[in-house]
Amino acid sequence: MDLSFLMDYVNLVTLGICLCIGFALKYAKLFEWMGNQYIPLAMLILGTVINIMVSWPDVGSKIILEGMISGLASTGFYEMLRNMLRKDGKKKEESGKEF
Repeated sequence: MDLSFLMDYVNLVTLGICLCIGFALKYAKLFEWMGNQYIPLAMLILGTVINIMVSWPDVGSKIILEGMISGLASTGFYEMLRNMLRKDGKKKEESGKEF
């Protein structure tokens, strides 16, 4: 199944903002009350809000979809980068380290 058509709906600015805020949510002690399992949901909502704010008077279903996909893509992009930057190739449970 080819999902490359989803790349047409990714807004790089929204993805970058959600990536940085999602990273902060994951590692900031201030947000420990929010579990990691809720970060994708938070990025979906944040990506939608950012995309609506950026293109305010011309909001339509495409803008909302772009925000949702960009927010969710930021969590996948984080996981991809984390796995690529892992030096020893071991899983977190084996090495005990995050990176």
